[in-house]
Amino acid sequence: MRFSTYMHEWLYGKKGYYTRYKAIGKEGDFYTAVSSSKFFGGTIAKHIIALVDEGFLPEDAMICEIGAHHGYLMADIIEFLYTLRPELLERFEFAIVERYDALQEQQRHYLQECFGDAIRLRHYDDLSKIHVNHAFFYANEIFDAFACELFYKGHIATVHNHEIVFEEQDATVTALAERYCKDRGEIAVGYEAFAAAMSEAAETFEFMSFDYGEMQARPDFSIRVYYDHKTFPLFDESLQRSERYGTSDITYDVTFAHVKDAFESAGVSMVAFKAQMTALIEMGLLDLLQMLQQHVDERVYKQELEKAKLLIMPDFLGERFKMIRFRND
Repeated sequence: MRFSTYMHEWLYGKKGYYTRYKAIGKEGDFYTAVSSSKFFGGTIAKHIIALVDEGFLPEDAMICEIGAHHGYLMADIIEFLYTLRPELLERFEFAIVERYDALQEQQRHYLQECFGDAIRLRHYDDLSKIHVNHAFFYANEIFDAFACELFYKGHIATVHNHEIVFEEQDATVTALAERYCKDRGEIAVGYEAFAAAMSEAAETFEFMSFDYGEMQARPDFSIRVYYDHKTFPLFDESLQRSERYGTSDITYDVTFAHVKDAFESAGVSMVAFKAQMTALIEMGLLDLLQMLQQHVDERVYKQELEKAKLLIMPDFLGERFKMIRFRND
């Protein structure tokens, strides 16, 4: 089978890694911005309020997360919306795009436990099923979870009994590799369809996503497996792919130029691309921390400050992760 099919089954097959709830953070296989600090969601909430204040986002808009895992990020956003502008909770409609029933139920239960009937929440199993006038879409680490083809000097990878060989050719993949100046590496599959679906989901919207990678493609393979906070290159001879298949995360660095081109081809404009550190500070992370300092004792403030620092530290999440933002207006 092609590598993209193998990766899709690894992550999303019947026994795939993402088909069941997985802990994230200290007890899981990796850390994310969400597991590091509630102020990640808080800063996104502050940005949503800014969109309302500038007149781009009406108060009856849909706030929609693409792939919400446990629901922690949405809960953090809602908590900060309640703190900063509580009347918006009555007017916004909240939604999650999640393909798996078990994860939908996990998210529904958690958000009900947190907020009861204070919010309106809907689930969709596919982005193409959303049709609204105005929306704010957001996601965290979604583009690195799209299946990809592996490309090496004109050939794409196939997999036989977990062994990877480069023996087939594909004109479309080759054209993309040439476009992004790659003679080897990952070529994502599905960005174009995702962007097209979002362009049809709302008349006007903003979409914000955080992921690791660079605007330009890496000159080599970045694909790797995460297990118990350890990283293994996919081609590492010590990695037993048959044992890690479906039980570990598999990911790669995002080529944001590909993401940008996919959305622009769907008629959606990129309005920002920045390091996570810069984006969060510009959206008001430090203002939120200052507000916290005024309302809690010094011990609690210092605890939350240390957690928030992880979001912007250059050698942790701050520089390696990027924020990309699109608008359709």
